[in-house]
Amino acid sequence: MSIDPCFRPLLSMLGAELQPPPPEVGAAGLRAALAANPMPPVTKEEMHEVREITAPGPAGPIRVRLYRPTAARNLPLVVFYHGGGFVLCDLDTHDALCRSLARASGCAVASVEYRLAPETRFPGALEDAYAATAWLATQAKPLGLDTERLAVCGDSAGGTLAATVSILARDRGGPHISWQVLIYPGTDFAGESTSMRELSQGHLLSAAMIRWFGECYVGDSGQAANPLVSPLRAPSLAGLPPATVITAEYDPLRDEGEAYADRLREAGVSVVARRYLGMLHGFASMPYATPVANRVIADIGQDLKTALGELR
Repeated sequence: MSIDPCFRPLLSMLGAELQPPPPEVGAAGLRAALAANPMPPVTKEEMHEVREITAPGPAGPIRVRLYRPTAARNLPLVVFYHGGGFVLCDLDTHDALCRSLARASGCAVASVEYRLAPETRFPGALEDAYAATAWLATQAKPLGLDTERLAVCGDSAGGTLAATVSILARDRGGPHISWQVLIYPGTDFAGESTSMRELSQGHLLSAAMIRWFGECYVGDSGQAANPLVSPLRAPSLAGLPPATVITAEYDPLRDEGEAYADRLREAGVSVVARRYLGMLHGFASMPYATPVANRVIADIGQDLKTALGELR
């Protein structure tokens, strides 16, 4: 299948792909440029409650935005980490996605604002994501949630964080994570898959941009092959939570996401893997471009309902 024609206006507007900014612009300049030219607005799901809380973190308080789709108590909890290559985006850029995820799953969603690169390099984002998740798991009574039914979820770099938080939780003895949802994750920043080579240009996310994100995140530390950066390189994936792994047909990250799903299965982990045909990286956040954005959130929502149980 070819790229869905619905993406043609977006690819035309962006010049077919995102490229790294020149050194004089850097990450801060790119953030400013993207903020000044936002994507088209989307309809946001109404929530029973949306509120800001703070979790203790390794470098100070971590902002968390908590979404409740209904007034019910003891909702399962999905901890969400936004994408953006560890460099871009924040709670606001992923507000609509988190609302849709809460509505589709019937779960509370806690969106975590971790520190960004290159100002904070690896493992800053990961340690923030883990610290927020571990703290949220202790807050069942104050927040009125059932944190024994806890999932982690993220898109793109957030999917990488969901995978690596799951590894840390296994290796550090908690918190217990019941399910992980990895939406077009990066899983190998030290390798080059077939899709990375064949889809390196002209498909919105370029291979050059992925390399730049990786450089911002790990710098010259030689950590690109660290399993907590590149979870595909972990010696063992045994004992990790069951997973939903989402990939897009025309995404340079497609093959490494699917390779990670395969390795999870080989390790005895239950996996639901779906490749969405004709789609580009980031499509789950693009309901203004494709109706498949709503379909993938509905699919994930059903996975979470099945995994965490209907409201009780």
